[in-house]
Amino acid sequence: MRMPVGQVQALAAGALLRAGANATMAESTARALVLAEAQGLASHGLSRVGQYATHLRNGRVDGAARAIVRSRKGGALLVDAREGLAFPACELAVREAIAAAREHGVAFAGVTNSHHCGVLADHLRPAVAEGMVGLGFANSPAAMPAAGGRHPVFGTNPVAAVFPRRSTDPLMIDLSLSEVARGKLMVAARQGQAIPPGWALDKDGQPTTDPQAGLEGSMLPFGTGPASGPGVASSPKGAMLALAVELLVTALIGANFGFEASSFFVDEGNRPRIGQAFVVVDPGALAGAHAFHDRIEVLVAEMLRDEGVRLPGARREALRRLAEAEGLELADTLVAALRG
Repeated sequence: MRMPVGQVQALAAGALLRAGANATMAESTARALVLAEAQGLASHGLSRVGQYATHLRNGRVDGAARAIVRSRKGGALLVDAREGLAFPACELAVREAIAAAREHGVAFAGVTNSHHCGVLADHLRPAVAEGMVGLGFANSPAAMPAAGGRHPVFGTNPVAAVFPRRSTDPLMIDLSLSEVARGKLMVAARQGQAIPPGWALDKDGQPTTDPQAGLEGSMLPFGTGPASGPGVASSPKGAMLALAVELLVTALIGANFGFEASSFFVDEGNRPRIGQAFVVVDPGALAGAHAFHDRIEVLVAEMLRDEGVRLPGARREALRRLAEAEGLELADTLVAALRG
């Protein structure tokens, strides 16, 4: 069935409220999940409502939590999610980082004691709206081995970057450091589909095309390629970048390492208390806003000289606008699950 975006948001927020989230947390989370769904990112969209609701009911998330700014010094600040869902804390962190970047030119906002943060680049949309550059980093429960290793140590640890443009859609870059996002395995498992070789290993460190075995095992870092046996689990490049992100969002801000957090894909477990970090830069503090926009357009024009080049974020934005105009097409089973 097709439903207006606002109606879908109300449905998702209602489900989270019934599971124990406070109104701010439910509404912030519902907005983010519906935005992901509208962009065609089902693995980070409404499929997560049931997961979050279960975590709320099982005490893996504190539904009463309200994010606060715990500390601040110059352009650096720390937001405490207080073991709630991540979305209100990330909103607060980016809002405060924008204000700090106006004053200092650049700001770093960490989020600690957090949970799954959805589509990382979407948190940076307010920075783009203010003409600023945004960078995002996050860790997640252990899903990837270290270089040369077999057991999961790092999360899939996404990174994001957004760059505003003059009077048109921003460049929006968002990728996990695994070969694919772990949510794709969740969707494949639910649909009973196999996954391609090179995506994951089972719990014994063997290559697998079974998404459930991959969820119980580990993801392969990007650039690894199809694996043929144990010990080939990690691309040094992907694993090293995962290590850098892991340290940025844990050691600096006091969040849990991925291996200290129970998987998002199990109902029972600890409160993950993982971290996110956002960097916001005011181009006016450096070469200047006009020079920044001029240089962006020179690069974009050069990229588009080749037929077939698609700018990052272009497809997502087109789908978002379509959904806002025509509503979201949702499976009847999904709507029934949300109402239930």
